[in-house]
Amino acid sequence: MKGEVVYLYAFDVANEIVTSRVQEILSEKPFPFEIRMDRTLPKDMPLYKPLAIAPSPLATPLHGAPVQLLVRVYDVGVVTIMMRVDFTVGVLEELLPYHEATLDNGKALAEVARELCAQVCSSLKDFMIGRADFEMIPEAYTVFCVQDLNGSRDVNQWVSENRRAVAGLLSETEPARLSEAQVGEILRLQRSFENTDCVVVDWDAAFVADLDGYIDDVLYAIELANLQLEELRVMDRRLDQYLDQAYADLERPRLKMLGLASVSLRKLRSFRMDVTKLTDEITHITKFFGDWHLARVYLAARERFYLEQWRASVEQRLAQLDKLYSVAHTEANEQRMLVLEIIVVIFFAVDLWLLIKGNK
Repeated sequence: MKGEVVYLYAFDVANEIVTSRVQEILSEKPFPFEIRMDRTLPKDMPLYKPLAIAPSPLATPLHGAPVQLLVRVYDVGVVTIMMRVDFTVGVLEELLPYHEATLDNGKALAEVARELCAQVCSSLKDFMIGRADFEMIPEAYTVFCVQDLNGSRDVNQWVSENRRAVAGLLSETEPARLSEAQVGEILRLQRSFENTDCVVVDWDAAFVADLDGYIDDVLYAIELANLQLEELRVMDRRLDQYLDQAYADLERPRLKMLGLASVSLRKLRSFRMDVTKLTDEITHITKFFGDWHLARVYLAARERFYLEQWRASVEQRLAQLDKLYSVAHTEANEQRMLVLEIIVVIFFAVDLWLLIKGNK
């Protein structure tokens, strides 16, 4: 059994990267990613092409095999790092150690990805708008890709006969320990176009088999869903900061809260625009899904990653925060109006007193 393990890392590094102005990344000329066009799809379908470079393999191997690199830069402000390691095994259980993404020298692949992403960001600093203020913690995902099933030519039949082994690999659990219900849940999101290919998408890992040997388009569909999850996760963290600030603001005196609420409302309106812009751009980068098979793979990943729930949560929390500040702003305004009314009454009383005193 031959294939490769692909490790995907997505980093939200900025609000936007002006990719149209990028001439080189890490001293390399970037190239646009393109998917194969041999399946039926609309001929006028626009294709989104992120910039990509393929740096030299890592100096240290993983499980004795070299680690190939691919870096992609998206104009939505995300940098993705793809690491690929070839394998030859007898059974799927032998791939379980690959879940531990650690080089032979003990260094974690996630740390290597962070360092490489930092170098890419330094190279692109003049083209990044609104750099992220968070520590770079990637959204990681593992894809087990098989191109040789020990002579079997019907991938779907092979997966059916080895369903427990596939489920055990994706859940990082001994197959015999899994319940039948869990096996069914892991294999629920399974997609196939021909008898020679199959994709099984789980939460932490995916199984991709293609006896024709071309898997880059499927990996791209999964990468985009992972990218979206990273974007929404970062937005959720930013909302946590806004909520903490809101609680601190509400403890302040009402009159002081008026100015703070006005500033915070302006920030929230800007943040809401970022959410809307992200939604539009995410829709734009998935336009290539005129290929129905890739669309189904993407929809499976989107369902497994709960992207709609993440998006709904972000929008709901944003609306609640907006309402909170609006109420605080209204209360502060009422407090100010009360003070102004008291001042007017005082002035009227003083004026009346002066008038009475002058008539004496």
